[in-house]
Amino acid sequence: MRSTTLLVSLISTAWLAAAVPAAGKSSGLRLIKTSPSDPGKWVSDEDKISKYVAKNIGFVDITDITDPEVLKILSTPDSDKSIAARAITYPTSVSHTAVANPLIAQVSTTNPQSWLTTLTNFYNRYYKSTYGTQAATWLYSTVQSVASANPAITVSQFTHSAFNQPSIIAKIPGNTTNIIIVSAHFDSTGGSSTARGPGADDNGSGTVVILEALRVLANAKFKGKDSIEFHFYAGEEGGLLGSAAVFANYKAAGKSVYAVMNQDMAGYSPSGKISIYTDYVDSSLTAYARVIATAYTGATTSDACGYGCSDHASARSNGFPAAYVCDEKMATSTPYIHTPQDAYSTIQWPTVLRHSKYTVAFIVEASFL
Repeated sequence: MRSTTLLVSLISTAWLAAAVPAAGKSSGLRLIKTSPSDPGKWVSDEDKISKYVAKNIGFVDITDITDPEVLKILSTPDSDKSIAARAITYPTSVSHTAVANPLIAQVSTTNPQSWLTTLTNFYNRYYKSTYGTQAATWLYSTVQSVASANPAITVSQFTHSAFNQPSIIAKIPGNTTNIIIVSAHFDSTGGSSTARGPGADDNGSGTVVILEALRVLANAKFKGKDSIEFHFYAGEEGGLLGSAAVFANYKAAGKSVYAVMNQDMAGYSPSGKISIYTDYVDSSLTAYARVIATAYTGATTSDACGYGCSDHASARSNGFPAAYVCDEKMATSTPYIHTPQDAYSTIQWPTVLRHSKYTVAFIVEASFL
């Protein structure tokens, strides 16, 4: 999902969250925010998709979020830099090309083409549909198969209480407890809960990019200084549901996340450049993401995508440094997202290849922070 100030007080937002059990869950409605100043509005699951996602209006579903710190960040304008992620100093240049380049040479589009064919053949991957659950089952099995090249890699499902589609996490353990995360959501929508939604670019493309990076690193038995996780999120189109639950869990567990690099749409780029978005992200990590992209793929572009744009927002609101990398600027991005026309035939495979190579480079560089 991508979208095209008055600060709500923490007390007001916390009150809204507290009112959920009586006003929301009993009636089947969900509480969403469309901006930092939006106090929240109650909508149905269907309305979330047909009235917001289909119209490219970004939002965050805050129904199940009760952490006051997270609610505060979600209610703070992006221009207010008083709320920052963990203070981490990132390099200003790359230093592991001798390791990264041989791995990048192993990247191809052969497997991504096969994987994306399967993903887009599901009628849709809507997170509350049987198709969405079936897609998750297939993806979990595929991640396990890809990861099996390295017995050290663990693959798990992260279950969600409000819907059956699980998120999926693969982990390459490192020598520290610090974690580097690359992520993408795999659910899709065609504009309603029942519409055909192949979701080729949004976000089958990001899913196969992360999978291809996992394949290359698993085959090479790669191990960084820090642990590396590959996240495949459920329920993004429903308001960042899967990632919100994952990062709330990580925050509660006190996990040390050094970087989250999210990719949502990685298969359609008339410019031929990786686009690095600059709003609702950690500015230092974003600068580092650009350093890596420039060194390994060439020139980049920049843009802003708005509130609740994608899963990096969940990492940020839970206090973890996050960046968002996409295939194109908003104005020239694919016109097909959130419709039945977001089909396999619209994918530009040099774009997928570029993002896959970038992902491998990012993992190698960042996992030695």
